[in-house]
Amino acid sequence: MSDYISDLSADVESTARTGGGVWTLSACGITRTERAIAALVHRDAYRGGVEAARVLLVGGLSGRQQDVGLALRCMHLYAGMARKAHGIALSVVPCANPDGLALGVGPQNGAGGVPEAGYPPVDGFFNDPTDPEKRYLWRWVCHQAPDLVLELCDSDAVVWEANEAAVVMARPLGAAPLGPSDSLLAALGTGEPDGLGTVPGLRLSTPQGRLKAELDRLWSLLRGTGAPGPSAARVTLEARAVRSPVEVGRALAQVYGHTLTPMMYTKGVAVSGRLRLAELDSQGESPLDDIEALVSPFVSDFDSVEANALEQGALSGFVWCDDLAEATGNSRYSDLLVRVADKFEPRGMEGGGPPEAADTLVEDMFHAGVLWGRAFKITGDVSYPDRLARFLLGARNQQDVGYFWHSPSAPHYWGRGNGFAALGFAEALTYVPDDHPRRNDVVAKHRRHLEALRPLQRPSGMFPQLLDSPGSFDEFTATCQIGYAVARGLNRGWLDGSYGDMVERAWRGVSQRIDEEGNVTDACEGTGLMDSRQDYLDRQALSGFDDRSGSMAIWFATEMSGLRAGI
Repeated sequence: MSDYISDLSADVESTARTGGGVWTLSACGITRTERAIAALVHRDAYRGGVEAARVLLVGGLSGRQQDVGLALRCMHLYAGMARKAHGIALSVVPCANPDGLALGVGPQNGAGGVPEAGYPPVDGFFNDPTDPEKRYLWRWVCHQAPDLVLELCDSDAVVWEANEAAVVMARPLGAAPLGPSDSLLAALGTGEPDGLGTVPGLRLSTPQGRLKAELDRLWSLLRGTGAPGPSAARVTLEARAVRSPVEVGRALAQVYGHTLTPMMYTKGVAVSGRLRLAELDSQGESPLDDIEALVSPFVSDFDSVEANALEQGALSGFVWCDDLAEATGNSRYSDLLVRVADKFEPRGMEGGGPPEAADTLVEDMFHAGVLWGRAFKITGDVSYPDRLARFLLGARNQQDVGYFWHSPSAPHYWGRGNGFAALGFAEALTYVPDDHPRRNDVVAKHRRHLEALRPLQRPSGMFPQLLDSPGSFDEFTATCQIGYAVARGLNRGWLDGSYGDMVERAWRGVSQRIDEEGNVTDACEGTGLMDSRQDYLDRQALSGFDDRSGSMAIWFATEMSGLRAGI
């Protein structure tokens, strides 16, 4: 079986490589053995305004070699007609249960789970100890939002089955109602999967020899006048994607930035975001009175706040001081920012030790960037940019590949960790003066990081939870942070226009994961230094309200608004 798995991987990689740019080799999940669930993603799978029918083929949920063989056969048939396949954009997951296939235990997965049943999953994203495959697959399918999901099963006779959302196609294909009710296809066809909308699903059970003829019937149907059109899920995501950044910002500002208790960067960035949004949104109400009342206890009695021993990571929660000083002209806010900046010391560098000797956390690159940069803007004291450049350039987190470890003692390429690094450098470069002797070095290190991140961006526009784990989930916060850093660099001129596609794809992916109530999808929970890769893979992905990701999303929205307006 190991030879078959190797041949399968080689076949999929070769098809992507020789497919004339039709497909990108990606992954839609990862198993408990860290085996990526390979996916060939069509170039039109996530693009807006595509008229072609977006079809997703899911094979091998059963873990049976015969079913995987059918999916591979379909992949090759499509590859052979790809240049003539106008009207159909096919993406392929050849084997959605690779551990079951590799271990010969399908439909189980070898960890105690059964990936072909139990849909929709309602929790365990993506840290379920026995059945992660269905969580990854469910979220990935819902947010790709194809117009049709096709499942292939080896059988002695031809049988078509259709879920409740595929009734338009059921009659011409002679399809029976699909079961069981907890299968992937059945769950996609009812209710509002993942809060988006239904996706039509068809299951074709067929002998190998009849596959081409039956697929030809389906392709003709999808190209014909009776084609079902965009799925309800696709319609929902497209409606989200066409909102302006300011409109998305309004949805977020309804629920984020209305509390500072307990003081943390997650809350302070959101307050800052509300103030930035107000500068851009001529139709919105001014939040100034509300925010001044909110921050009053921290401004009027900061000594009492200090006595509560604010953690270092909480100090950047005062980032709003600068925005509020700009909005009101009141210097007491900027004075407070300087007091806070003077309290910050990157962990491992207490007492001014050399950063080369420090076990630096990437989070501190963000904290230092937002505090010391603004302190220089307010005071003109060059010791702030000197200290900032020395810290960013001396830290040992960036590796030869170009991206960052969480820390030297946690040598893992955490997605949000790299978001913190990108954001910290972007904030620093906003304030470090052009004639500073180390500025060009800071720019070079930042560009090297972004160049390394660029090929890791997924077809969805998102960045992964672990950068070196192709199947780890699309992580919301990291994408906001990296996207903001790129947009800021384009707005301020230290990045060139070649980054435009990168930031637009990131914005599309993020905006589609924000609903009208400000809920987000798949934000990694709070994460300290972890011992292993599996620990990072097992961090819970939060969906719904999350001030950590909501705050970064407001910043990204305001920076994107400025980019599109040429501000």
